This record gives sequence, structure tokens and C-alpha cells, in this order.
Amino acid sequence: MTPEGLAEGMEATWPPARKLRLGPWWLREGAGGGQRVSAASPAGDWDAADIPQAEAAMLAMGQTRLWVIHDDARLDAALAARGYRRHDPVVAYAAPVAALAGEVSGMAGFAHWPPLAIACDIWAEGGIGPERLAVMQRVAGAKSAILGRTADTPAGAAFVAIHGDLAMLHALEVRPALRRQGSARNILMTAAHWAQDQGAVTFSLVVTEQNAAARALYERLGMVAVGRYHYRVM
Repeated sequence: MTPEGLAEGMEATWPPARKLRLGPWWLREGAGGGQRVSAASPAGDWDAADIPQAEAAMLAMGQTRLWVIHDDARLDAALAARGYRRHDPVVAYAAPVAALAGEVSGMAGFAHWPPLAIACDIWAEGGIGPERLAVMQRVAGAKSAILGRTADTPAGAAFVAIHGDLAMLHALEVRPALRRQGSARNILMTAAHWAQDQGAVTFSLVVTEQNAAARALYERLGMVAVGRYHYRVM
């Protein structure tokens, strides 16, 4: 998976409220949907003198001066020289859909759309509120909510969407009291099974570098790191 393909898949399955080109930059209006959908990135050839143009536009949108860096050492260095700090390094994981799409009891995990109220409640408990639910609604392609259950109790929720033959999982949240009991695994397997039915070939997700517990789970399931990115913020 190339950095460009990963970025394209993430944007299609978790889109900004608005994306516009300003000179050599892409600007995104996030409307509270998260960092990546609010971040600027290159759209063409640029030099350091072009950066203030994007900074002014981000401030005019009422947003933080925030950039997403995908394998671009030159932009990373230019922003560091302007006083931007490195923030939230992220790891992308992927695996063949077929390797993850195990059978899960409907009592342990099931796909549905639109999201049930209980899924929305679980997301809200984890800080995934109306602005991020609006991102899910904006997705144009095939998509689904996943509800996970542990001991007949709603335990977790996630969102999965398709771009081409790529399935991307977002907004995975498991209630703290019910973690480490298999719910996250069941959610991933249920999502992969749904994605396989939609014709997806690859299953991917992103996680912050510091989330060691989640990364260990993904690696136990056979997912491998396929890319990294981070932010620069003023």
C-alpha cells in the first residue's frame, strides 16, 4: 500500500466537511470531525514562502494551524523551522480481508446501518460525538456500523467503509470496563466479514503510535504496519 493510496482511502472513508485547493496546498475544513480532516497538506509544488498563505486560510476558517505529514521530509523540516511541533505520530496497519474475516456469533458482533442508538451511546462515552457521526454520514460509498457485545452486554462499536477494494475501520471504541475480553477482536472480525461481502480485498486501520495495547492486538491478528504519518501543529 503506497502512502498516496493510504491517504486516499482514509479521506474517502472519513472525509472532511469541505476540501479546497489554495495554491499548492489542500485545505480541509473538519467541522469537529478530527485532526486529519482539519489538516493541510501539499497539492503540488511548493516552497517555504507559500506556507503563510495556508496558515492564514486555516486561521480564517477558525481552525488551528495543523498539517498532516505523509512521508515528506522537506515539508516536515520546513514546518519545524517555523516553530511547529511534531504531534500524534500514527501507524497504519493492514491485512488481507480474508485473513481477518472469521465467523463471529451475531450475539458477539453484527454489522448494521444506520447506527443503533446504543452504538452512538458507546461512541459518545469515548468522546466520539455528533461531529464525528456527521463524518460517517458524509461517506458516499458502502459503510456500516459494528456493534460488539460481551456477555450479552453492548461493549463496543466501530465504523467501517469501503473505497475501491480497500476497507478502512474507524472510530473503534470499547467501554473501559469491558476491555480485554475479546470485544475489539470480535468487532474487527465482524467488520472484515462485512467488508469481504462488499468485495474488499484489503482491510486497514490507523492507530496512534503510543497505543501499545491496540497495536499488540492488531499484530496478534496478523496485521502489519504499512505506513506512518504525523502532524505538525502550531
